[in-house]
Amino acid sequence: MKTLPVLCNTLPAWPALESHFHEDIQTLDLRQAFAADAGRLDALSQQAPHVFADLSKNLWTERTEELLRELAQQAGVLAQRDAMLAGEPVNCTEGRAVMHWLLRMPRDGGQLRHCATVQQWQPAMHEALGQVHETLDAMLALAEQVRGDEGITDIVNIGIGGSHLGPEVVVNALEDWVDAGKNFHFVSNVDGHELGHVLRRVRPHSTLFLIASKSFTTAETMLNAHSARRWFLEQGGSEDPQAACSIDRHFVALTTNVQAAADFGIRRTLGFWDWVGGRFSLWSAIGLPVAIAIGAAQFRALLDGAHAMDAHFFSSGVEGNLPLRLGLLDVWYRDFCGLSSRCIAPYSHGLRRLTAYLQQLEMESNGKGVTRDGQTLPVRTAPVIWGEPGTNGQHAFFQMLHQGQDVIPVEFIALRDGGKYLGAHHQSLVVNAIAQAQALMEGRHGEEGAERHCAGNRPSSFLLLQQLDPASLGALIALYEHRVFSAGAVWGINSFDQWGVELGKHLARQLHARQDSGDWQGVDASTQGLMHRLAAG
Repeated sequence: MKTLPVLCNTLPAWPALESHFHEDIQTLDLRQAFAADAGRLDALSQQAPHVFADLSKNLWTERTEELLRELAQQAGVLAQRDAMLAGEPVNCTEGRAVMHWLLRMPRDGGQLRHCATVQQWQPAMHEALGQVHETLDAMLALAEQVRGDEGITDIVNIGIGGSHLGPEVVVNALEDWVDAGKNFHFVSNVDGHELGHVLRRVRPHSTLFLIASKSFTTAETMLNAHSARRWFLEQGGSEDPQAACSIDRHFVALTTNVQAAADFGIRRTLGFWDWVGGRFSLWSAIGLPVAIAIGAAQFRALLDGAHAMDAHFFSSGVEGNLPLRLGLLDVWYRDFCGLSSRCIAPYSHGLRRLTAYLQQLEMESNGKGVTRDGQTLPVRTAPVIWGEPGTNGQHAFFQMLHQGQDVIPVEFIALRDGGKYLGAHHQSLVVNAIAQAQALMEGRHGEEGAERHCAGNRPSSFLLLQQLDPASLGALIALYEHRVFSAGAVWGINSFDQWGVELGKHLARQLHARQDSGDWQGVDASTQGLMHRLAAG
């Protein structure tokens, strides 16, 4: 009989952490902790590539981290990490390797070339790295061609999920590097109003459509793509490849299904591999809109920043490994402190879409109730990720963070250097972020009137980047990717599949078929009633 792996809550460190929480942390007062320990900041903060993390205002101690590191060792997190680096099929439910990190590795292995795991690579891994750079060179050549074409003024990226959120968050974040002669639009929602909103603002002869779908069958993406194609032809575009305003000139497919793209009328395609998951794909050909926006040199800088964080994650042990520390903090809050959500507060207009990106990255990756071996998981996993850029959030939901009955960890993200807006605006922005973190911890006491009382002792983390440039952004995103993997490895789940998403797609296809056939046998009354109302107009 096959022996199933040990569940995380049966590991020896788990009950030790439970006891530690009840004996030491449940009554921890952060203000007293700082007063009693002059070294708390140094012990619970860290500089990693491009990112400084102050974790000292969290509800933990050095002893907490020690026990969490023991948990990580017992759960085999580093072994799982090394298996990923070796190209093993760690996405076990789909039988795939997980190698998005390979997309940002230099040809010579970069900072990982001396890593023992990399030095033991099989020839197939070196071949895969070569293919990555062939595709990268082709993508960047196409990007430079488009950047140099003054006739193209608008780029419309049509995708969904990772093929939409990743490129959108990066283009928004790096707007100071974006070619001023190009406008970028991102369409994902199957709601026709979104596509219509974009099409009203562009012209066929000056627009390039990027259709991002690995299979070229994604329902939402292809519906939008066909509607864009129809609009293009109705507005004077042509199916004739020789025409000046042709589908061949104005559409590019980011897909592995070259034949389906050709049937659509697209001959220019860029592909990627089955070991690139959607929410980890912005580093691949899916990043073409990013490369067009910021150019080849800056796209390579984005990859370099991510690779620096990769090297930090893959080369560090259980101590001093920032992605692992953050992943363990997530496990600590979710399972021992009973905190079910985390607020993301980026104090940067450029990072205004980061929370949406992190929602998919974390909740789609780790929002699961079974282990990778199919056992029911008796503990909680991914928290709810939500938030809004500062300082807007201060005038919206921060009231609840300070005085509400739920304790919600807040993650502040700020920039030391605001670039061209460094003056009074940026100074005020970052000071507000620091003050909010202080206020969450300190609270307010002794004021006249109980309605003014803020309990304080509310936890927060503070991530500080020197500036929002391509390298720093690449490192930040890679940090979150590895953080999610680390927490998932402790929980024993597969962070790289998404069967819940697939269920919804499957049922939608069934409902379309039932609507056509009129066969509603076995369908619940509510679903039938809603579908009948839809059909009745």
